Amino acid sequence: MARTPPVGAARRAAWATLAGCAGFYGFAHALGDRTVGLYAIFGVLPLVLFSQIPGPARHRTRVLLAMVPVGWIMVTSGTLLAVRGWAAAAGMFVVGFLVAFAATAGPGPAGLSVACQLFYILPCFPPYAPETLGSRLAGLTAGILLTALVDRLLDLLGLREPPPTPYRVRLGRATAAVADSCAAAARGGEDVRPAAELALQEARPSRIPPAERPTSPSARDRALNHTRACVRHVHDQLDRFCRGPGAPGPAGPDDPATALLERTATALRPVATGLTSGTPPPDGNDGNDGNDGNDGTDDDALRRAVAAFDAVRADEIPGAPPERLRRDAVVRSAAEGARLAGQASRIALGARSTTAGAGRDGPFWYAAVPAPELWWHRMRVHLTLRSVHLQNALRVATAMAGARLLVGALGLSHGFWVLLATLSLMRTSAADTRTALRPAVTGTTAGALLAALALRAVGDVPLFYAVALPVVLLVGFTAAPLLGPAWGQATFTVVIVLMFAQLSTPQWQLSAVRLVDVLVGGAIGVLASLLAWPRGAGGELRCAVADFLAAGAAGCRGVTDLLCGRPAPADPLRPVRVAMLLAEASYCQYQGERLLRRAVDPPWEMAMLAGYHMLRGGELMLLRQGAALGATPLSPGAAAELTFLADRVADDALRAAEALRAPDPPRPAPGIPGPPPRPAATSGLLRGAALHAGHVDAARVLLTVDAEAWLTGVAEDVARIVRAPYAVTRSG
Repeated sequence: MARTPPVGAARRAAWATLAGCAGFYGFAHALGDRTVGLYAIFGVLPLVLFSQIPGPARHRTRVLLAMVPVGWIMVTSGTLLAVRGWAAAAGMFVVGFLVAFAATAGPGPAGLSVACQLFYILPCFPPYAPETLGSRLAGLTAGILLTALVDRLLDLLGLREPPPTPYRVRLGRATAAVADSCAAAARGGEDVRPAAELALQEARPSRIPPAERPTSPSARDRALNHTRACVRHVHDQLDRFCRGPGAPGPAGPDDPATALLERTATALRPVATGLTSGTPPPDGNDGNDGNDGNDGTDDDALRRAVAAFDAVRADEIPGAPPERLRRDAVVRSAAEGARLAGQASRIALGARSTTAGAGRDGPFWYAAVPAPELWWHRMRVHLTLRSVHLQNALRVATAMAGARLLVGALGLSHGFWVLLATLSLMRTSAADTRTALRPAVTGTTAGALLAALALRAVGDVPLFYAVALPVVLLVGFTAAPLLGPAWGQATFTVVIVLMFAQLSTPQWQLSAVRLVDVLVGGAIGVLASLLAWPRGAGGELRCAVADFLAAGAAGCRGVTDLLCGRPAPADPLRPVRVAMLLAEASYCQYQGERLLRRAVDPPWEMAMLAGYHMLRGGELMLLRQGAALGATPLSPGAAAELTFLADRVADDALRAAEALRAPDPPRPAPGIPGPPPRPAATSGLLRGAALHAGHVDAARVLLTVDAEAWLTGVAEDVARIVRAPYAVTRSG
């Protein structure tokens, strides 16, 4: 059962009681059709107790109504395949895999996966009765419709579950904090970067409840993640600016860098406001070039400020110190990150403008792609054994199919409970499955003993069980979040016994059968977790993050090749985006697993940030490449220097990747942290740019300087990974 706060638990308990008992009593008792009554209550309980349907009431109603045809498919398949045990097990494997793998589509399908599987599990056991299919479908339909109706009724009565903070609001707060940080750095005021860092950490998807994470393939969720990455890029560039020589300091009237930082802060504020309110910020890509006397939007103003800043930089390049060149490049990169954040936030909030980078090879490629294609792209990315989603789907499908075969081989009379226990207790790692089994056995044992005493004492008195069922449902599941998972298992055991006691002659042995089935199902879940990826995301995360860094290293080389005019893929960053998706999925799952505690965690976040810097910085370079590379070729000396730097950065990233991939990575000797990134004062690339600025096209010189700043920033990120002390345990 999903963890919910006490107020939400009380509402869910009332929801399950009203909807479930209305269908069960209305059909099983009032109309005398036990099959319809049974399927009516089982149309309610999985959706209310085992599912997460976030969002407002109208959205929940649409989701519940969409579950009607899905339920028909599951019940029909289970009913027809129950003819043979092997056929039911094969169907269980297919259903288990497809439903579990649907988690790649985001929290919506993932939150309904248990309900979908239970809709198949219930009818796939004997008796084989295809003639009852109509009654089963009618009961399931009635149960789902009652679920939607009672949900709206509770809302009308004011019994609403407190809505969670939308992710966009968290991101809006982080964006506002970064804007404040930019403004403070520009004015030379109090350093508020720690507050911005904290706000950005709170906006990480791995810190968000699973049902609220922006992890679906939709353009909206992709754009929310893109916005967060761009705001993070601004913050990281601001860190470099504040660490650089001669900064920060009070902004003088003739300081173009700090003036651009102030303009960057101004451009971020409407992004923060739009994310918080849900209204897209004004579109700055309306064709206004800034020459018509109209101030336009903040994005227009930032675009003009960047152009003016480049003009000043071009005039000052001859003889400029390398430190100043790199500092100005860092500030420009922060401004461009703010522009991308504004464009991404507009997409996230429903605006679809023609914007730079919306082509198939641009950073906003998803903005113009149909939703089905986005979904197919996401599923195709995860069709690899390196994906934790595919691993989980195969684990669930194998365990459920094996449980169904075992139930048939042993002739267990209530096999449904075995599969329910397997499904509800199995986790993404063997350690977590064992942890979940202990309270399940404790709670089931207590519930079974209580139910057995009631059955033995009361006997065949259906009225008692009919009165007790709603009381146990309401009280038990209201208290479950406060009293722990064992209480929830005990409540569910009593509910099942009370329900079946009304459908057949009650026997006290029924509670003992329930206990045996939970033990069998839990053992199957533990065995499956031990045999299939027992370490969960902890084992995969190491490879996924290392692959992300390795792909980023290749992306750095590919982008540099394009900047130097050499043949390269049109979008050398596409493999980096794929590796990022796999690494993010592993990291989110890893954060939710109960792993053995470490003294110091491996530097996963540092490595992820380095990968993001490779990707987002490379995107900025590619967006400028077409305009900057005119007829004048890059000088052979500059191209050779840039290539050498890119190769060095890529080699460092590959070494960091191999260190993360190794189970026991070598650590640098004390006082020897490895080769530091090249300082600006010794950069031949920057010194050459300053020396030859008068003989080369200014746009190319500025692009060379900005590419050097991007690559040395990546080198700094990679060096921090190598220097980070951490301990590795077998669970990591």
